Amino acid sequence: MATKNGRKDAKAGGQTLLAHLVASGYKRAEPPILQPAAVFLDQLGEDMRGRLYLTTDAAGAELCLRPEFTLPVSVAYLASSAAGKATAFSYLGPVFRFRPDGGGEFLQAGLESFGRKDKEAADAEMLALSLEAAAKAGRGDLAVTIGDAGLFAQFLDSLKLPASWLRLIRRGLAHGASLDRIFAASPTNGSDDHSGVLAALEGADKQGARALVEDLLSIAGISSVGGRSPGEIAERFLEQASLRSGPGVPQDKRDLIAKFLAVSGDPDAASAALRAIADEAKLDLSAALDSFDQRLNFMVARGLDPAAMSFSARFVRRLDYYTGFIFEAHAPGAAADKPVIGGGRYDRLLGTLGAKKDIPAVGAAIWVERLFPEAQT
Repeated sequence: MATKNGRKDAKAGGQTLLAHLVASGYKRAEPPILQPAAVFLDQLGEDMRGRLYLTTDAAGAELCLRPEFTLPVSVAYLASSAAGKATAFSYLGPVFRFRPDGGGEFLQAGLESFGRKDKEAADAEMLALSLEAAAKAGRGDLAVTIGDAGLFAQFLDSLKLPASWLRLIRRGLAHGASLDRIFAASPTNGSDDHSGVLAALEGADKQGARALVEDLLSIAGISSVGGRSPGEIAERFLEQASLRSGPGVPQDKRDLIAKFLAVSGDPDAASAALRAIADEAKLDLSAALDSFDQRLNFMVARGLDPAAMSFSARFVRRLDYYTGFIFEAHAPGAAADKPVIGGGRYDRLLGTLGAKKDIPAVGAAIWVERLFPEAQT
């Protein structure tokens, strides 16, 4: 149960951490509370619909109360004269989404950095500033977990697995599934039964099969689903059809994935262990691991101690758009799904929002009320 003093502490703490971010060069962004719903549904998927507070305007356009800040801040950045240039923003305000274990309105702060080419330095700054802001607000005892979605992606790509298996592995890990469960899953994800369509596509000419799927979607009046175009949907069907008749993931590659994901603990020791795995398997992960080590060096330069953090190769954040460094910070005794800070690098997001090319981006959200447990509902 939230207390009146707890809510006051949260508001005061939010202003304190926002002031630190603004003083650090992250100018305040204040996107409107009422937002186009399509932006969130396209990027986060139709599953997000049940968590949004939706309405429509007089013209029938679907709107929602702002469920988070990253997407609105990104859209505003792309619409500004600063688009493509190195720019940094901070924010503080209410966000709205359904939570089965709490109120639908809560206070969120955070920061976003766009356009910086020195990615490792920007990553370290993002983590350092987030922790500094939380400490300014009275929470200097957070435990930090870091991961690297880009390193894991490069590792998986080097195994040359079919695209559908790559998606299954990433999605399954994001939802906490074991590798055994992931590898036992149907490539169709066990959702809608598309067996008739898939059977018709098996062994078919790829160009003709793609045209067939696109025509079917066009006849049904479907222009996009969850942000995917008809062409992308057709590719998914074709990949799933090939998996129905193709081999699964070989046991040696399953064992290698399990070995990679088992690496955890001290980040420096983890880097050495991952290099040893790559060398033994004759995989070239040197670029990703060099970036990993360089980021750790920048963290030290920012006054952070990587040895006090915990690296996990298995750590993945549930949003699909993360492309590199990821992190969370938890208060002592907090549940694993209740971080105070969470963020990471999302270099491909701005391209999907309309940028002519990908723009480097990294950000973090701070759940202000989790800084003060007595403020939570």
